[in-house]
Amino acid sequence: MKKWVLYALGIVCVLAFFFSHPVFADELEDIAKKITEVQRLLEESKKASKPLEENLQKVENDIRSIENSIYGIEQGITDKEKEIKIEEKELDSRRAVLDVRVRQYYKHSRSYVGNSIGVFLGNNLPNALRKFFIQQKSIQTDRDGILKVAFLIVNLEEKKLALEDEKTKLTALKASLDKEKAFFAAEVAKAQGEQRNLQSEIASLTALQQQIIAQKQASLGIPRSSVGSELYCTDDRKTNPGFGNAFAFFTFGIPHYVGLNQYGAYGRAKDNQDYKTILNAYFQNISIECRDLPSEIEIEGFGKRPFEEYTKGVVNKEMGADLPEALKAQAIAARSFAIVESNNASRAICASQSCQVYADDRREAVNSAVDATGINACGDGKGEVVISNGEVVKTWFASTFGGYSHTSAEIWGGSNSYTKNLADVRSPVNSFADLFNQAYDKESACFYTAQGWRDEYSKSAWLKSEEVADIVNTLMLLKKDSGTTDNLYQLDKPNPRGQENWNAEKVKSKLRENGITPYNSISGVTVNADFTRGVTTRVYISGDAGDNDFDGGEFQGRFNLRAPANIQIVGPLYNVEHL
Repeated sequence: MKKWVLYALGIVCVLAFFFSHPVFADELEDIAKKITEVQRLLEESKKASKPLEENLQKVENDIRSIENSIYGIEQGITDKEKEIKIEEKELDSRRAVLDVRVRQYYKHSRSYVGNSIGVFLGNNLPNALRKFFIQQKSIQTDRDGILKVAFLIVNLEEKKLALEDEKTKLTALKASLDKEKAFFAAEVAKAQGEQRNLQSEIASLTALQQQIIAQKQASLGIPRSSVGSELYCTDDRKTNPGFGNAFAFFTFGIPHYVGLNQYGAYGRAKDNQDYKTILNAYFQNISIECRDLPSEIEIEGFGKRPFEEYTKGVVNKEMGADLPEALKAQAIAARSFAIVESNNASRAICASQSCQVYADDRREAVNSAVDATGINACGDGKGEVVISNGEVVKTWFASTFGGYSHTSAEIWGGSNSYTKNLADVRSPVNSFADLFNQAYDKESACFYTAQGWRDEYSKSAWLKSEEVADIVNTLMLLKKDSGTTDNLYQLDKPNPRGQENWNAEKVKSKLRENGITPYNSISGVTVNADFTRGVTTRVYISGDAGDNDFDGGEFQGRFNLRAPANIQIVGPLYNVEHL
């Protein structure tokens, strides 16, 4: 009996050798390779002077992948353990059958030889043959039963061995992963600490740079409102600076591009839009409603005035055009702004462009517009205001947007639900030429201007070719080495960080040290713009160092920090003129 079992086991073992394999061997091998890769990346991050963000992210992704694979294998092992237990129970019931089969096989095989002789010697050959083949079939059935049970035994033992091997490998991999995860967590914490310090430094520099740019823009004396200043915008295209190969950077509109576009309201009124249509063009998610107004408001430098008299004084100073619908829109914007700015007249409001320009002057067209949206529309002590989410909102406004309004988040950060990005045009535009024709505020003198000037060069904003080259060189150097920021401010003012301001020649030498060919002169500057949003997206430079291109916002920031005097690009949409 044992002889036949061992024979069957031998056959099955040979078959198993050729046809069976561990189910999860490849997956475990892949995991081991991934952990090795994780270790390599972590070693790189340890040696690096700064966190390698891409490698750290890859490590994190690999660990998640490994954990998911391990979870899948664990589930597979659990399933295999259940399968083995079921097979063991089935095998227990088959062992008794195996004993019977072996005994029968032994018995039938012993009588097989005698029966074979009887087939040929018997008188009734057909009956003898029939008995012979029945016996032969019984022997074959017994043999098949023995082999089947033996195969189950061998297969089950192999599964157990493979399962134990997988468990052993999985335990080792999990231990290795736990170790790497602990180290990774420490590395990430360290990297995050370094990044927080760096981010803090960057934020500090950004605040300083914004302060510098704000001071430069303040010195421009740009009028925010349409008649809020005696200054006016000039078109430097008509000015000869006294040198050739000159470049000037012209901005569409003037700060701040949020809310009501006064010249745009004027253009819309000329197109017969009413004041509610105008306000809804510049604000979203709003309604125009009658609300109770403060009885009076305190104005810095003027004392207290009746609230609607204050509104008339603001509209008179803020908007010069006498088109009734434009004045009505301005009246509602002025009321709403004042209510929010003064906290419903609980505190004084300034009379300058920092709030709203005010004077005691009046004109009849303004008085009529204020009354039409106040007492005449709502009754005594009430007036129309802009409402969003049930509250009066701060309705910013400015003289000229250059064809586009922007959300407060885009200009100042933060967010609200009622300012909007708007192409303020009569029909879609695809070029600067289209914009000059289609913008509602195109009649403003500040629609397209180069901001800033120097005492020389006819008090214009024109720059020499080598000055533009210097601005481009500082941008290339800063992109190569961000640590040079403190040395790349404008040259005609003290360095705001107390560092050395590197002149054009030193910037060139630093570029050469970094393997970069600097520009000595610029021959051409062009831009690409997104005419849906009103943003210059790309600046293209040609010069003696070849062709280059930069992000529009990136170039604008560097230009404003390096350009001489108070020359600035003051808005998100700008173009370049070449003389």
